[in-house]
Amino acid sequence: MVGGVLQIAGLLVGGIGMIGTFAVTGMPQWRVSAFIENNIIVFETIWEGLWMHCIRQANIRMQCKVYDSVLALSPDLQASRGLMCAGSVLSFLSFVVAIIGMKCTRCVQSSWQAKGYIILTAGLLFILSGAVELIPVCWVANTIISDFYNPMINVAQKRELGEALYLGWAAAFCLIAAGAIFCCFYRCCEKTRSYGYSAPTHYPTHSQHLHSKTESSYSKSQYV
Repeated sequence: MVGGVLQIAGLLVGGIGMIGTFAVTGMPQWRVSAFIENNIIVFETIWEGLWMHCIRQANIRMQCKVYDSVLALSPDLQASRGLMCAGSVLSFLSFVVAIIGMKCTRCVQSSWQAKGYIILTAGLLFILSGAVELIPVCWVANTIISDFYNPMINVAQKRELGEALYLGWAAAFCLIAAGAIFCCFYRCCEKTRSYGYSAPTHYPTHSQHLHSKTESSYSKSQYV
């Protein structure tokens, strides 16, 4: 019962993290224009993502354009492209492996050794995908914060943290939590399996001793 609840909870949390990872990879709101000092033109918002940048005017019209070249991006965004794509693939692979493990995993002695490793693999892949996603999100956030407080950078070039970064942190947390849940499920079932293998030792009871003594006395009387 507890194992089934853990599997369902891990799959749901992992699915939320996977969908969030896909959304973060495609969202343009990684860097958002900062309205500070002389840059107070609030009717125009600039979004910069991994694949395109968008200009939104007065919440009415939005124009997006794909980057002409990867080399035109900053180093953190260039690396974030590859890392987020790798994180998306890992999260999808983890979700598929978890589904396969849920369909065939039962805590029984005969088939646990092979099937339990499927759940463990899914948990480790979930944790790995969450760690891979954290790297670009934290890297870009650190770059934005450093540039924001750098007096050498022009005010018009300063950016703030976008919604994609916050969603990325939440998605990475869900992936890591799902991996931890599946690893806990593996540990619980491994303990159940070890308990099942250790058969209890049967000691002769007092009645069995009396029965054996009675039989021995009967056998001796037959010889007299």
